[in-house]
Order: sequence, then C-alpha cells, then structure tokens
Amino acid sequence: MTIANLGAIIRSASGLGVDAVLLTPKCVDPWYRRSARVSMGTVFDLPWVRMQSWPEDLQTLKNHGYEMLAMELTDDAIPLNEVEIKAGQKVAMILGNEGRGVTDEALAAVDRAVIIPMHRDVDSLNVGAASAIAFWHLCSAPR
Repeated sequence: MTIANLGAIIRSASGLGVDAVLLTPKCVDPWYRRSARVSMGTVFDLPWVRMQSWPEDLQTLKNHGYEMLAMELTDDAIPLNEVEIKAGQKVAMILGNEGRGVTDEALAAVDRAVIIPMHRDVDSLNVGAASAIAFWHLCSAPR
C-alpha cells in the first residue's frame, strides 16, 4: 500500500466511524510525513496497531466474534450493498495491496469477499476511494 493511500484510508476511517485500523507487518508506516498529511492528522487520533503475526492474527479477530470481510475481486464475491450488518455485529474489513490485492492466505481466513458493483467496464476503484465506500456502508448500519 502506498503512503498516500494509507493516509486516505485512515482519514476516511476516522471520519466515517471506524473504531481502529489494523496494519500488516509489511504495511507502510502511517506516521510517514506524507501519510500523516494526507490523513489530515487523523492518524494521531484514530487508534491503529501493527499486527505481528499476519495472517494468523485474523483468527484472533474471529475468536473475538468479528465477521471477516475482504474487499477483493473473486468469483464468489458478493456486492457490498448486499452485506447486512446487524446492531452490535463486529466486522473487520481487509483491504489489499492495490496491485496484488488480498493475499491468498488472508482470503482463506475471511468469511466472505465483497466487491463494489461497477459500471462501464471499470473493474475497481483506488483502494483509498473503495475503503471510504466500504467504511460508510459498514459504519452506517445500526450500532
């Protein structure tokens, strides 16, 4: 993930009500100057943590009752707007590298893959833009 994309993701996460951002061991540093600037400083307000055992840490989230979603173009992916979130339901969304996507190991650990339905032969959005749409959908559900 690029520094600018991470900053945009953190800004969207903060503004749209995400509780925290979990980073893989290989993810860029959110405190890099450009990331912090693109985040408009929200990187200093929104809790984030770098997971140490990826993708094994996904099982820890599952053990704590999180439904695991991955935003990835797969044959069995369902449209994001068909994902219903119930009050009190805990959800974790995995966003992949813009070029390579979500790893096979991470995909194997999630409950389901989701996509944002697109038009005009566009297959995907920038990960920063896609994350904002996903966060809005997931965080607008009853809590």
